[in-house]
Amino acid sequence: MIFSCSKYRLYFRFEARTSRAVMRYKDTYFIEGDGVVAECPLFAGLSADDVPDYERQLMRVCSSGLEYVPDYSSIIFGVESMRRLLENPVNSSQSWSVPINGLVWMGDKRLMQERVEQKLAEGFRCIKLKIGGIDFADELDMVASLRSRFSPSDLEIRLDANGAFTPDNALQRLDALSRHCIHSLEQPVKAGQWEAMERICRESPIPIALDEELIGVRSDADKASMLDAIRPQYIILKPALCGGFAHSDVWIAAARARGIGWWATSALESNVGLAAIGSWLTSKYEITLPQGLGTGALYTNNIPAPLTVASGRLTFG
Repeated sequence: MIFSCSKYRLYFRFEARTSRAVMRYKDTYFIEGDGVVAECPLFAGLSADDVPDYERQLMRVCSSGLEYVPDYSSIIFGVESMRRLLENPVNSSQSWSVPINGLVWMGDKRLMQERVEQKLAEGFRCIKLKIGGIDFADELDMVASLRSRFSPSDLEIRLDANGAFTPDNALQRLDALSRHCIHSLEQPVKAGQWEAMERICRESPIPIALDEELIGVRSDADKASMLDAIRPQYIILKPALCGGFAHSDVWIAAARARGIGWWATSALESNVGLAAIGSWLTSKYEITLPQGLGTGALYTNNIPAPLTVASGRLTFG
């Protein structure tokens, strides 16, 4: 079978801010063959795949008929997606629906509050706020205001610090936030600080979820070692950054064996990649926790797909 690849630039509807960077667009790649399209969602600036020979490697994958697959997470993700589509096109196109959180991107306090109101109006009952980019007092006030309006049974609040805290101030900030019944906080400090992260997970009054910490941890032994060393309450899986779907399955099995919770989230894929993640999740797992797959509406020029978001659920078909 003949395969081809192409680059595609997705444009954000707004400046997408995290504590790491401001994004106005995101480049991604597609593999095409036999009328089927799969995404290789390279995440520039975060993924280990962001190397000068990426496009050359992807062309080699296509010319080999997908027999050659380098150890690049986003390419593995794309090849696994393509194989699923080609091997079982009927199941791959079946309809599914999963609960998702409403993602609130960083901005100034007023803008973030407006975005919260929009997510609430759209029917979300699980809100995830990215924090660490503005004054912490403003972020704390915003969380307090939101919780004063909604009880934990009515609204789940998740936070994502993207490594913005430090080992010195993390526990103090977590303690202040914990007064507002927070479900979990992702990646309080930058990845790679296992000793500090273990202490934070052990002492934090808010359950801690690891996100960027998982990137680049490839062998099964290293996965187990990291979970045993840090003992987080949750892990968050971005298949395009964690080695693809098979590696994500290993992470899930390792987490379950240790009583660690998990959910999946996107790495800013287009609708093509989002559909692949949703298909993988719903074909293998019983989904109860809201997943982080509500990013399809971020782009002005997303790829058309039968994906809809309504009342806090992402539905395909």
